[in-house]
This record gives sequence, C-alpha cells and structure tokens, in this order.
Amino acid sequence: MKQIVFALLTIGLISCNSTHKKDSSKKIETYTDIKIVGAMKNVMWKGELGSSINLDTIADKNGLYGIGPESYLTGELLINNGKSYVSKVASDSTMTVKKTFDVSAPFLVYGNVKEWNEIELPANVRTIKDVEKFIDNTTTDFKRPFVFKLIGQTSATIHIQNLPEGTKVSSPQEAHQGQTNYELFNENVEIVGFFSTEHKGVFTHHDSYVHMHLITKDESKMGHVDELEIRKLKLYLPKK
Repeated sequence: MKQIVFALLTIGLISCNSTHKKDSSKKIETYTDIKIVGAMKNVMWKGELGSSINLDTIADKNGLYGIGPESYLTGELLINNGKSYVSKVASDSTMTVKKTFDVSAPFLVYGNVKEWNEIELPANVRTIKDVEKFIDNTTTDFKRPFVFKLIGQTSATIHIQNLPEGTKVSSPQEAHQGQTNYELFNENVEIVGFFSTEHKGVFTHHDSYVHMHLITKDESKMGHVDELEIRKLKLYLPKK
C-alpha cells in the first residue's frame, strides 16, 4: 500500500512540474509555451555579458517570437513571427537594423504563437503601465508567462544598448553605459512583448511585468520600448 501511495505522489509531482522545468546546466527555464535563457539580473549585477544562447540554434521558427539584448550589450534583438533582427547604434540619431539569426544573447525570452486574438484597447489605456494593468486584468485565466503584440501607429521612445568594448559590469548603471535613446513620431509599428508577474529581474525590469521591443513597418528602426503613446494601437493575445 505504501508503495502505491508513493508511486501516485511521484506521478503527481512529475505532472505538476511538467509545464515548468529548469535546466541549470543550459540556463533554460521552460514553461508550456515560453522558454527563458539566462537572466537580466545576472547581466546587470554579475556582469554575465557573454552568450547564453545562439539564436540560430532555436529549432522551431514557425510563429517564433523573442526579445533580449545582443551579447556584450552591443545591440537589441527581436524575433517577430519567425524573423530575427539585430539593431545597433550608428550615431545619436541613426541606427542599423539587420535581419539575421546569426547572433547571440546573454538572456532571451522566446516562444511560438500560431494564432492571435485581436483586442481593442479602452480609451483610458494610454501608457505602458496602463497596458500592463489591462493585460494583467484581461488574462487571469492565461498560462503565464506569455507573449503579446501591439500593432498600429504610435509615437515612442526606444533605446539600443551600446556598451563600450571591454567594459566590466557590476550594476545597472554600468550596464547602461553607451545606451542611446531614439524618439519615434507617428510610426506604423509592431511591438512584441512578454508578460509575467513572476519574472522581475529575469526578463522584465524590477518595476514592470512587461518587456517590449518595437520595430517599424519598414524595418528601419528597432529597439527596447521605454515610452509609448497609446492611441492607435491594437492588442493581440495568443489564442488559448
């Protein structure tokens, strides 16, 4: 009888953990639909700037979405519906955006979505914090973390990491050396974001549930979203 009870408990534990596994040797945390490699806090506080994942090693690129910085904080990365982009600072007012999977990241969150539900945002949703709160309230029955999109026209502030070569990092202030900000006005964009209430310091900042990267429709500008003007954007959530 004891053996039967032990076996049932073992099966229950395996079942409970089947949607959340952590491979410490590869720094991969796996959920039902999302994988997380490395952690923002390890980059910012421990100076782990090198590669935790090469993007070209991700096998399933069908409906693939992902965001993170480039290794050694020399650019920003975005995977949008199976296409991978890296943006780099060219000057205080210009940047380069290259389409390639031949790039690596010190931390990355990614997952696959095949179908989306389009949602009209209420008129009182105007800021990133408003979007965060609306998503949190709208997705109480979702498996978290998950990816979302915002599509439409917006003005925004984005940045690209541009850490000087050889810089040692042991704090967020040091990590953001060389960061360059860009102002966008009335651009048609796609924004890929990831939401979680449990991953502050892992793939979101300590004061946020979301991490978002933006790319313009003409693919000439891409970066980490710092500010958004929510007026003509529609929200897309994955179909369950």
